[in-house]
Amino acid sequence: MQYVIAFLEGVITFISPCLLPMLPIYISYFAGGGERTAGKTLKGALGFVAGFTVVFVMLGALAGTVGSFLREYQTAVNIVSGLIVVFFGLNFLGVFRLNLFRGGSKSVQTDNMGFFSALLFGMVFSVGWTPCVGAFLGSALMLASQQAHITEGMLMLLAYSLGLGIPFVLSAVLIDYLKSAFNWIKKNYKVINTVSGSLLVVIGILMATGMLGRFLGLLG
Repeated sequence: MQYVIAFLEGVITFISPCLLPMLPIYISYFAGGGERTAGKTLKGALGFVAGFTVVFVMLGALAGTVGSFLREYQTAVNIVSGLIVVFFGLNFLGVFRLNLFRGGSKSVQTDNMGFFSALLFGMVFSVGWTPCVGAFLGSALMLASQQAHITEGMLMLLAYSLGLGIPFVLSAVLIDYLKSAFNWIKKNYKVINTVSGSLLVVIGILMATGMLGRFLGLLG
């Protein structure tokens, strides 16, 4: 069930006001500055998703490894990681605003972008994305650290990457048919941010109190 949470955090990251408005720009990158075709866009989107997935899974491995070394301090790990996620949630709710979670503008040479250049593009941009997607990526990493195992940490971030990557690829191919849906999301960002931030706060509290595993067990 924790993988479902990580997957949903990836989906929410995708529709966040930091990332979704940039989607047409990314898709234009995949078109290589020329006429956009479904095949070319799909290939570029898959490469891009594979690129940031590699980086995020590596971060998950690191988080799982750190968690394994701190296994004997599990209670302290739970409290610290839970409070960090609560902090992310309060920032998302607008209780306070930190520039730490603001993305920056990027420019890139995209002529004749193929799969492997898109993969590299995704790896580079995953680093630039980190301030933008920091809240939910950070929550996924905190969940990964609580697993206290490198494999579990990698799987946790793989689930997060799939939650972010699957709608990204689908939207890249179907963007012309999804404009009304994107417009609806943009008009309701206040509600989406409130729900998303509240979800982070609840998850953080469950993590800090050590109740997350029991709660997931009830759901399972």
